[in-house]
Amino acid sequence: MISIPGLTAQRARFLNRWHARAATRSRAQHQVKGFVSSPEPRTIGSYARGRQLIGGNYLFAGTLINAPERTLWELDVPDGAYADELHGFAWLDDLAAVGDVSARQVAQHWLWDWIDRFGKGRGPGWTPDLTGRRLIRWINHAIFCLRGQESEQSQDFYRSLEQQTHFLSRRWHGAAPGLPRFEALTGLIYAGLALEGQEALADPAIKALARECRNQVDAEGGLPTRNPEELLAVFTLLTWAAAALSDAGRGTPKDHLAAIARIAPTLRSLRHADGGLARFHGGGRGIEGWLDHALAAAKVRAAPSGGLSMGYARLSGGRTSVVIDAAVPPTGPASGNAHASTLAFELTSGRRPLIVNCGAGASFGLEWRRAGRATPSHSALCLGGYSSARLAEPDRDTGREALIDGPTHVPVEISSAGDGIRFQGGHNGYVRSHGLTHARTFELTLDGRGLAGEDMLLAMEDIEKRRFDRALDAAKLKGLRFDIRFHLHPDVDATLDLGGAAVSMALKSGEIWVFRHDGTHNLSLEPGAYLETTRLKPRATRQIVLSGMAFTYATRVRWSLSKAQETAIGVRDLSLDDPWTDHTDPDEQ
Repeated sequence: MISIPGLTAQRARFLNRWHARAATRSRAQHQVKGFVSSPEPRTIGSYARGRQLIGGNYLFAGTLINAPERTLWELDVPDGAYADELHGFAWLDDLAAVGDVSARQVAQHWLWDWIDRFGKGRGPGWTPDLTGRRLIRWINHAIFCLRGQESEQSQDFYRSLEQQTHFLSRRWHGAAPGLPRFEALTGLIYAGLALEGQEALADPAIKALARECRNQVDAEGGLPTRNPEELLAVFTLLTWAAAALSDAGRGTPKDHLAAIARIAPTLRSLRHADGGLARFHGGGRGIEGWLDHALAAAKVRAAPSGGLSMGYARLSGGRTSVVIDAAVPPTGPASGNAHASTLAFELTSGRRPLIVNCGAGASFGLEWRRAGRATPSHSALCLGGYSSARLAEPDRDTGREALIDGPTHVPVEISSAGDGIRFQGGHNGYVRSHGLTHARTFELTLDGRGLAGEDMLLAMEDIEKRRFDRALDAAKLKGLRFDIRFHLHPDVDATLDLGGAAVSMALKSGEIWVFRHDGTHNLSLEPGAYLETTRLKPRATRQIVLSGMAFTYATRVRWSLSKAQETAIGVRDLSLDDPWTDHTDPDEQ
């Protein structure tokens, strides 16, 4: 049977509405009157965001609405992403983080107002993933919300919890595989174990969650989307579900525990020295402290294997961490948020990010979303203005563009290198268009004070050389332009030094890093952008751009990032030693 995406999505929306109204109108349900045990909050909120909400500043999905005279449900919602964040109730974490009387009164007013407006199965919040997310928050913060409420309001609260649980028991399988389905099943397990008389609804969900762990979490502890922040969200949900099962005196399925054990070391590989996540394939750094809290709660001590983790390589030395996208990009349905970032890297020194990727721009509109996914928005090599992968036409139903024509072969090798560790990798993303393979090498010293890099463009096979010759002819033999970009974090103060031969970068910690290159290409410092979903606008920053022209079948560029030495009087000394050990004649490059 052939399924048409638009009709499938339309059918899913119809079934959600039908089951939502059926669940809220049924009289055959057991009346929930309380919890089996007192719920323990496990979610982490932001005190600052909580105070903003109380003041009527509603920042969701990159849009700020200032309306102190209105409740959440009286806002003119700008788009579906904004509505999802409202109906998912994750903002309840922020109000609970404030925790005072005014925060509790606001939370109570908005929660019971939702019951009055949408509790009969109406509105956009009746989807499996949003219902699961909402149930977790309501149960987590039940004591906070119920304090001081009348008996009639408490009954409305428990009745709505029961109705949402029954809806979820019928519709969890309608959630998309991946994070949405993990949210739906975890919410159902939470509710089934916590609410009186609902234990029977938890059993199918427990088995289904174990099955999703087996099917969705691969042997490397990764997800098909290769989104680090999404992996952290799934990991958090799995640890919450395992804790809920333990609190209920029940065992956790083997596949469930095995998935937690696989994911934990992968997240440690994706963790920068400052505790934030590497920002790749639509993921952000994560809320401050979220990653470390989740790893501590899981109690899994396994260290990273030393190879690739979810397709990423991690180099570390001293207080410096480097994370590299070292695998083919996600394909198929998992590529809806994928970026053309193969062999891009990020570098963090101590508590300060230095080299970053621009990030996901979805919250700033379609143009920023597409720009953020392109290769020039990553700390990588871009050839002839082309990305290493292409975006397909937007899906008619979701509006997302799949990533196509990306690298299909990414060989990687990680080895020791004298006083450090070496990464070598390559990808064929430019072979079809230009006949060139991009090869990249990093060498990080053991003390973390220096990173030497090399980028090569190679036409190796005869067919690739002919393709390169055609591309060179089309450029009228002027060469094929390439740009190697190093996006800087907005907190980095960068200036050109040594007559334009180097870039010095001052971190807020007081460290000075220096970028140098082999002197055969053009070095510039250009404007850039840093995209964060918690901000109203992209943040202005700078990027180092190393540009050149490829004329031959082999082009090599060498560069380095090193911590500057300090003189006796505290003035930075940029006369660093040459970071490359073999001094090849320029004519051979």
